[in-house]
Amino acid sequence: MQPTILARAAALCLLAAAGSSHAVSFTQGDMTLDINGTINGFYLNRDVTTTVKATGAQTRTQDSAVGNGLLPGWINFVATTKVDEQDIKAHISFAPGLNNNSTIVGLPNAATPGNGNPYSQIDTRNVYFQFGNASWGRLKFGRDIGLFGQNVILSDMTLLGVGGTTGANIPFNTTFGMIGHGYMYTGFQPQITYSTPDLGGLSAAAGIFQPSKFAGDSTKSPGFQAKVDYDFKGAANGKVWAGLVSQNTHCSNSPCSTPAFNARGFELGAKAGVGDFEALAYGFTGKGLGLSTVGAQFFGGSDGAGNRTESKGYFLQGTYRMGATKLGLNLGQNKDKGGVLGAGNERKNTAYTAGVYHALNKYITLVGEYNNEKVTDSTTETRSRTLSLGGIVFF
Repeated sequence: MQPTILARAAALCLLAAAGSSHAVSFTQGDMTLDINGTINGFYLNRDVTTTVKATGAQTRTQDSAVGNGLLPGWINFVATTKVDEQDIKAHISFAPGLNNNSTIVGLPNAATPGNGNPYSQIDTRNVYFQFGNASWGRLKFGRDIGLFGQNVILSDMTLLGVGGTTGANIPFNTTFGMIGHGYMYTGFQPQITYSTPDLGGLSAAAGIFQPSKFAGDSTKSPGFQAKVDYDFKGAANGKVWAGLVSQNTHCSNSPCSTPAFNARGFELGAKAGVGDFEALAYGFTGKGLGLSTVGAQFFGGSDGAGNRTESKGYFLQGTYRMGATKLGLNLGQNKDKGGVLGAGNERKNTAYTAGVYHALNKYITLVGEYNNEKVTDSTTETRSRTLSLGGIVFF
């Protein structure tokens, strides 16, 4: 498989200034406008079995779908220029999807017509500008991918495919890949961030983020995220990183009906490649950060009485490239306990994905994946098996 394929998927999130990510480019005066994007489509075949632990009773569902993978569709408009030794970039993107909920071809869903229909949404993911240079770094203002959890999702091989939680693509126009099964979703968030220049492979970024009112009744202080990366080269090329996320909520009145608390999370990760083989290892821990088994930050961080949900997870991946084809296997687990689940209760998501990614040419990658996931809590165990076949184009 061409080594630029996964990098292109990451570039759609970060829009790194790589020539291969610019499909169409216009220049007038000192301003350049680049347009690029991606479209994918997959056939999904699912088999889901739920077992009630107390009785052993089982229910089974089998279904098929045609929809998006982990990535939705994506179109990017990126303007760049250089003025007074400052590199300036402005980025706007739109992420439409394939799915709708109409049971009658050619007619809208009568239950949720017009703008109320969540099955035909267009997600505006990137809306930001930044400026800076290689000597002092850069400042970013707007909405872009978060810092905490950024590196792991951009390294997940299922970014090109489907992964797990495949039922999520309706209505969200995306599956979750391995989100919730090894890591939490970084998201695209309003932020003001500073990134350092590259100092011999060492770099860092930190910023304030739009706060979420997940407890208390006010958000007088912003969220905070930061990460440190070290890229190395030699017999093995790779990266090690660490990151954190933190946000406080507040009560303006006392007593507070939903007690305020601090949500925080920490992560460590590393990946290295030798020849055609690459390995990745990652882990995180959180308290009050939310239900990691759902994968969304700040959802279900406490029981409403101030008792925080405790979360942790790990993610492992290995890939091997043979010419134009990459073979990969990853495994992950997220586990939550206490907090919103109740004292002594626990929920655990475990999944693995085996994938084949074949670069048909420099634009199109054909993908086949098998995902097996297990979700357990105090009362039930649910096993889901998904076979997905499809492809993705980058332009």
